[in-house]
Amino acid sequence: MSAATEPHNGWTFITNHARVLAAIAENQSARVRDIAAHCRLTERAVQKIISDLEQSGYLSHTREGRSNTYRIEEGKILRHPAEAGLTVASLLALLVQVDGHHEGMSRVGAAAEEA
Repeated sequence: MSAATEPHNGWTFITNHARVLAAIAENQSARVRDIAAHCRLTERAVQKIISDLEQSGYLSHTREGRSNTYRIEEGKILRHPAEAGLTVASLLALLVQVDGHHEGMSRVGAAAEEA
């Protein structure tokens, strides 16, 4: 199991849920281990966050052999009343680096522009 590297004390601008969602947006078939390393979280924390996101309808997955492929519900509205009307796609457009190396992300950026 991976341990969180360089623990952080104090507050941050972005929640761990948003970090995990952005990591999945960059690679929909990323392993929990890779997401954890990218987000500097434990694998257990990432599993819990993925479960939270799935239970709330922001994320789903399909099993392909020993791997999961995740699907983000880009049109789903964010939960907090201060973000009323903003979609997951608009959040991801801010968080995910869109370039030629990330498949599918031009779709997320386009969906955010339409919202």
